[in-house]
Amino acid sequence: MNKSTIGRRYASALFQLLDESGIEPARKALEGIGRGLSETPAFKHVLASPVFKFEEKHAVLDEISQQAQAPPVIRDFFTQLLKKNRAILLPEIAEAFADLADQKKNIQKVLVTSAKDLGTTEQQHIQSQLSQTLKHDVGVTFEVDPKLVAGLQIKIGSLVFDNTVLGRLTSLQAQLTKG
Repeated sequence: MNKSTIGRRYASALFQLLDESGIEPARKALEGIGRGLSETPAFKHVLASPVFKFEEKHAVLDEISQQAQAPPVIRDFFTQLLKKNRAILLPEIAEAFADLADQKKNIQKVLVTSAKDLGTTEQQHIQSQLSQTLKHDVGVTFEVDPKLVAGLQIKIGSLVFDNTVLGRLTSLQAQLTKG
């Protein structure tokens, strides 16, 4: 079983423990702590290393949970993760939990990649257009990839709409090499 599958199982179990009012606080705490684990090698080392005792790992996670204003159920959840030696999966769990929260709110996740940084007005316009086109709320993440040269690449679930110069050149190359 891969990390994301295990992460989804833990996220689903946590999600089922929460009532409606606890979902967003839990989401924010998980995202912050998951991001911290991904971006801080020392934090990752503490949770992954067998050198540190359970109590030390628990103290670190408990302190971070308090700083993140995590609900008590999250602290209990972290204790279980430590007991099962799964705390290192927090980034995957946070991502899967966010997906569940979005599904509950009927929000479609969309990734928009552009060659240059889009301004706030452009981002709002794109989000509005996507919401109208899909006929429901969207949660748009914007990324920049200079290799695209120009245009936009939009990913909605497994669908990819590519209107970039790089995409067109790649398509043209494929057509020319076929014949």
